[in-house]
Amino acid sequence: MKSPLYLLLAAALTLPVAALAAGPSAHDHGTGEPQKVELNAGKKWQTDAPLRQGMSAMRKAVNHMLPLAHAGKAQAADYDALGAEVSRQVAYIVENCKLDPKADAQLHIVIGEILGGVDAAQGKEGDKARAAGVVKIAQALNTYGRHFDHSGWQSIQMPH
Repeated sequence: MKSPLYLLLAAALTLPVAALAAGPSAHDHGTGEPQKVELNAGKKWQTDAPLRQGMSAMRKAVNHMLPLAHAGKAQAADYDALGAEVSRQVAYIVENCKLDPKADAQLHIVIGEILGGVDAAQGKEGDKARAAGVVKIAQALNTYGRHFDHSGWQSIQMPH
């Protein structure tokens, strides 16, 4: 029965994506200000095994793709495959990850950023934005690493 998973994924991710789409202006001090990931009273949020597994798989895929995208050698199929893999991992996390509600709320912000990158990488913002989508996913994964307790997490090195 896949329908509940897709409904859960849609429900779990709609709010953060909508919040990000509502207004990316960091200088907007009104109610439309995008959410920002925060630490848990100065400490990293706890994780569980499904979250670590999914995020590690995403990091591996992005680490492989980032140099190709940066060098201009990635093809549309490469970007589409990355988007599909990242989307699979997000679905796995949503289905299996069980976090404290406050940690979960922070994770939803990160997932929203990741999915925004997936859209760009898959060409939904035009072909010229595909490489920028990979970078956006990488940046979101680095945000995850700075805010969540994931033993052995290595930040993704951005090309210069």
